[in-house]
Amino acid sequence: MAAVLLIFSRSAIDFRVTNALGSALLGLAVFLVWIAPDVLWPDYRNHWIFTNALTGDVRSSVPDAVRSSLIFLVFRSVGCVLLVPVIEELFWRGWLPRWIVDAEDFRRAPLGVYTALSFWASALLFASEHGPFWDVGLIAGVAYNWWMIRTRSLADCILTHAVTNGALSVYVLAAGNGSIGCSCYR
Repeated sequence: MAAVLLIFSRSAIDFRVTNALGSALLGLAVFLVWIAPDVLWPDYRNHWIFTNALTGDVRSSVPDAVRSSLIFLVFRSVGCVLLVPVIEELFWRGWLPRWIVDAEDFRRAPLGVYTALSFWASALLFASEHGPFWDVGLIAGVAYNWWMIRTRSLADCILTHAVTNGALSVYVLAAGNGSIGCSCYR
């Protein structure tokens, strides 16, 4: 799916990375911010502000037997690192902020366009997509939005998001707990 999106949208979107090192470093920084609360305070996510009827709770929906399957882990990891960043960045940084700026024809608004409404609305909605991880989702959304404004490059945002998700995948697999850190494994 990621390959299809990349191939067929090449005429509309430039997928050349302009700042690979900066994108990778920001991706690692977002990863560290993402796991920090759970590492520093193991019961952090059990607070009602994170685990409630609106945000859900932190638990895996995948049966234990499936979670230990190598095929499952490979497909989940590949999806988390290669598919999710492409789809989410196309939507959250490539389309939504531009649509908020110019709903009549979002293509008139350039990538990386800034308005307070488009910046914060997309960051808040991105946070809400991450359920009980909404707090770190908000920080990630702000960081990724800032990076889009700075680089004006969807490819850089995709790389940043992929590095974050890749580091989260390694962390989740190493920790052996699919309910920690990455919504790709819940």
